[in-house]
Amino acid sequence: MRNARWSGLLVGIAAAGFAGLASSHHSHAMFDFSREVSITGTVTAFTFRNPHGFLFVDVEEDNSEVVNYWVEMGPIPSMIQRGIGYRTFQPGDVITLNLYPLKDGRPGGNYSMIVAADGKTYGGGPAVN
Repeated sequence: MRNARWSGLLVGIAAAGFAGLASSHHSHAMFDFSREVSITGTVTAFTFRNPHGFLFVDVEEDNSEVVNYWVEMGPIPSMIQRGIGYRTFQPGDVITLNLYPLKDGRPGGNYSMIVAADGKTYGGGPAVN
């Protein structure tokens, strides 16, 4: 009986700890999934890590100003499933991205499709991870 109580207590503590981790994941409400924009630019950095990978891309705007966009990717398992590895995007690569922009107008978004420097296409779709 005593072991059952301790086991129950440990299971409860573990469940509470995992619930906190799961709820810490952010919402994707910051992206405007009602529209998609296309940008072409030069990769400045690519982070291949959880909870999300990120691409940083310099884009020359119409006024010749260069703006650095940050693009949220998926978690590592999702990226691997789509054929994206830690060396897929290298600084200096010129790529084209379709993305769901940030609602607040900052330069960035969540990718829906990427055409890499070698012409290979990677689809993302709306982030749900």
